[in-house]
Amino acid sequence: MAKASTPAIRVLVQAGVAHHVHAYEHNPRADSYGAEAVEALARRVGVAPEQICKTLVLELSTGTLAVAVLPVPRSLSLKAAAAALGAPKATMADRAQAERSTGYVLGGISPLGQRKRLPTVVDASVLDRDRILCSAGKRGLEIELAPADLVRVAAATTASITT
Repeated sequence: MAKASTPAIRVLVQAGVAHHVHAYEHNPRADSYGAEAVEALARRVGVAPEQICKTLVLELSTGTLAVAVLPVPRSLSLKAAAAALGAPKATMADRAQAERSTGYVLGGISPLGQRKRLPTVVDASVLDRDRILCSAGKRGLEIELAPADLVRVAAATTASITT
């Protein structure tokens, strides 16, 4: 197990999922947490930028929060994500809601080990990859794992949710 432990890492360990944890120096002045992860890790780990995922928290028109996981270079289609999650509409959740519900800070929200497990949709494009990286639950910490393992452990659905 890695030196740093987060709820996301503990979930993977408990589930017996093969994974690697990658750390990088987080710059507190970074404009985009996803772009920072791509810049720090893509070349070092030997992955394409599309293999590094961002975790976005959405507010569904049904009044619940949900999570969308997609490659950093892509943009989320709120309409497609809402449809995949069974809601007519979705908007981005506000920061306080996202942090309170997940137990993580913005820029370190993981699709795993959330305080309250949220419905999750993973962009189908990641299933074509042998491995992806997503937040380990702390800024500057990423988990590398098989996309199928992420989908299984997060109890996620998959759909095309990017534009």
